[in-house]
Amino acid sequence: MAKAVVIIGAQWGDEGKGKVVDILTEQADMVVRFQGGNNAGHTVITGSEKFIFHLIPSGILHQGKTCVIGDGVVVDPEVLLKEIGVLKAKGIFRPEDLIVSKDAHLIMPYHKKLDLARERLRGKARIGTTGRGIGPAYEDKVARCGIKCADLLDEGEFRAKLKANLLEKNHYITTILHEEGFEIHEIYHSYMTFAAALGPHIKNASKFVYDSMQAGKKVLFEGAQGTLLDIDHGTYPYVTSSSTIAGGACTGSGIGPTRIDSVIGISKAYATRVGEGPFPTELSGAEADKLREQGNEYGATTGRPRRCGWFDAVALRYAARVNGLDGLVITKLDVLDNTEKINICTGYKYNGKVLDEFPTEVSVLSNCEPVYEVMEGWLSPTNGAKNLKKLPAKAQKYLKRLEELAGVPVVMVSVGANRNDAIMIKNPFK
Repeated sequence: MAKAVVIIGAQWGDEGKGKVVDILTEQADMVVRFQGGNNAGHTVITGSEKFIFHLIPSGILHQGKTCVIGDGVVVDPEVLLKEIGVLKAKGIFRPEDLIVSKDAHLIMPYHKKLDLARERLRGKARIGTTGRGIGPAYEDKVARCGIKCADLLDEGEFRAKLKANLLEKNHYITTILHEEGFEIHEIYHSYMTFAAALGPHIKNASKFVYDSMQAGKKVLFEGAQGTLLDIDHGTYPYVTSSSTIAGGACTGSGIGPTRIDSVIGISKAYATRVGEGPFPTELSGAEADKLREQGNEYGATTGRPRRCGWFDAVALRYAARVNGLDGLVITKLDVLDNTEKINICTGYKYNGKVLDEFPTEVSVLSNCEPVYEVMEGWLSPTNGAKNLKKLPAKAQKYLKRLEELAGVPVVMVSVGANRNDAIMIKNPFK
């Protein structure tokens, strides 16, 4: 029986990880978010209620399940407190269910200003960030001048680090970016207010998770964004600033790789991307609009319309390799219910040759032409199906083909937005 399962995005993010984590939390004792910040938006729909989580793990709706914001996350305390407030207002927040790692780094106001100003200066060469300060916060972490959640609990330490950082940040902001700088007192007092509210949640998360696993607890590790946005293995520089692949679950939570039992990748039945960067199977015009509207493809965090395209098996094989996928969850199968002909990209044509390996070089990927295999659509509803055999025969055939191309078995299929609209083929925890 699996005790530690990692959930990651196998595409460019927005694959429906929030819903899958919510479903699997019933089988787990703990959910650990291990990377990213509030640039992620995980949506969970229960009945008529819709929740969007940016920092709190998607398992928080299940009482008695411990939710951990791990070491590898960058935390905007104001955003976190707003999320807690929404849950409190609905009467579904229990303070003992949330732990914030003392070693998670804080997003500061100057990080957000730097993020927005740099994107503006890049012009047409912009990366397409959310402007939430995620990248600059990770920059400070790597530059060894970041401020951690633990520093909130030590006023003197926090003030000293803030003062040192503002000397450099204000000079850069005012001189290079020609923006207004920051006063130390305003930030200091705001963050001390945050400290009072978040203090009880800030703990040694890595030790807590380790001890829980030693005691036999089942842990679900929740990733944000997707494989192709990984800082090392994605379509650099059009990536996020953290490690989105399965290996990031270990570094971002402080758990050794030998403790992970299973890695599950989440993929839509088609493909989407938000922000800039190459996207070989991208559709345009009426085809793209139809897919976007049927799938409600608008960013949970930004509201931006997502770029839509056909399923990319080349990219999925790459995701399977770098993550070591044991299973695959296909989401939004129902969005293709009214599609007569469905394309699957099985290779890329580049300089007269067909590539079957995903190129991470932007200059190459931008000039790749997809090689398509065409399958017949099922033209009948999949929503409401409770097992695989209840799906239309052509939908079953489509899923089987995706399995063959990825080399990974499908363990779950989502056929609607609600948490109940899912077919569990094989429970990753069993």
